[in-house]
Amino acid sequence: MQVPFLDLKRVNESFGIELEEAFKRVHQSGWFIQGKELELFESEFADYSEVSHCVGVGNGLEAIHLLLKAYGIGPGDEVIVPSNTFIATWLAVTECGAIPVPAEPDPKTHNISIHAIEAALTPKTVAIIPVHLYGQPADMDPILALADKYGLVVIEDAAQAQGAKYKGRRIGGLGHAGATSFYPGKNLGALGDGGAVLTNDSEIAAKVRKLRNYGSKVKYQHDVLGYNSRLDELQAAFLRVKLRRLDDDNQVRKNIANHYSYCLSNSDLILPDVPDWADPVWHLYVIRTKNRDNLQQYLRSHGVETLVHYPIPPHQQECYATMKFKPLPIAEQFAEQVLSLPISSVICDTDLNYVVSLLKDFRA
Repeated sequence: MQVPFLDLKRVNESFGIELEEAFKRVHQSGWFIQGKELELFESEFADYSEVSHCVGVGNGLEAIHLLLKAYGIGPGDEVIVPSNTFIATWLAVTECGAIPVPAEPDPKTHNISIHAIEAALTPKTVAIIPVHLYGQPADMDPILALADKYGLVVIEDAAQAQGAKYKGRRIGGLGHAGATSFYPGKNLGALGDGGAVLTNDSEIAAKVRKLRNYGSKVKYQHDVLGYNSRLDELQAAFLRVKLRRLDDDNQVRKNIANHYSYCLSNSDLILPDVPDWADPVWHLYVIRTKNRDNLQQYLRSHGVETLVHYPIPPHQQECYATMKFKPLPIAEQFAEQVLSLPISSVICDTDLNYVVSLLKDFRA
């Protein structure tokens, strides 16, 4: 039996003719950049995310980068980021000339720790970027209280958590602004790259709209030094189709995660810890074990594909070698122990039960 980590072909086939109709609609319109489909998607996703403004951009990295630029963050500024996250969160900071300052996670939830954030504060700190890692909300209230105390900007990295809720509210609109990604493997995935900015701040939304379009609001009139980072009409049309089913697909993921947690509750594996106030959407189901490499090889030998998110923490990447970050033991331990199990909106019960049976039978 073969169980892929994520079968994107099956995911997209499940939308059938709707995606084909979206393609035909854009193709026949003859309009491919910043047209009606983008306008409609931005409105629909803003409503879904419970915010006033959504601005479609080229990808998740650029969503964070453009937000940092819109807030005037640049050289000499320090931005607190999680020590365990995909490197895009860090790259957005360094692209602005600012300095990423890592804060370790809570060992239970894997999300950034408020105590680590407090310890990382300096007079140069201007912003915090909490990541809703694996689709589980970070604990936002203490982060926002700390930011309010010191006058800091809070930008949510919501790339893995479209639809997740924190204390009953959608993530992405809890901080000053949010950034998300529509990379094909996300819960709300395009058929190519894509991203968006979410905010209730009309001034920041307007700045990002300019920045994404060469610094221009009026054609051939460029008010600021901008970029080319626009969510195109095709991807917007595809995302409109998928958005209509996002809550249902997320519920499937929740059911799978609950099944994993129930069946593996008596195992030696360290399972995800979900606080009472969190309503995650399970972009990833991540376990931990000291025998990670042996377990991954065992599952692979039985046809089950798993992934490691993430094998090398950002501070240990070659591109940051000159910054000489100190050791970050929790992030480094996670990199050695975490393993992401197969999860998607199209995984069947047979495959799921097969994975569970293998995990129960594994002996280090």
